[in-house]
Amino acid sequence: MSKQIISTDQAPQAIGTYSQAVRAGVTVYLSGQIGLDPASMQLVEGIEAQVHRVFGNLKAVAEAAGGSLADVAKLNIFLTDLGNFALVNTVMAEYFSQPYPARAAVGVASLPRGALVEADGVMVLQA
Repeated sequence: MSKQIISTDQAPQAIGTYSQAVRAGVTVYLSGQIGLDPASMQLVEGIEAQVHRVFGNLKAVAEAAGGSLADVAKLNIFLTDLGNFALVNTVMAEYFSQPYPARAAVGVASLPRGALVEADGVMVLQA
């Protein structure tokens, strides 16, 4: 099975040795997104703005791969403060609808560029 690299200028360009997403068959692996504005490549300020930007970035990459957030089967969320868990749930409900993807939310010591939240996911497209 061959891999297809997914890239869009509607999400931040990779800041390391990775691709925004990789498609293998009907599965798309979405790399972690932090709250970087794709135009300025600067981190947006505040946890709520970062959560919205993370989901907006994931949405842009999902669409570039030919899908949508509705196709996400698994989501991983990393938070530097698990006290923001309820806020993430509230904002996530603006981007996802039932049935929600499987998800993990993990507290971490730090994230790239001082981000407060990061999320990655696995998307399954229709065959």
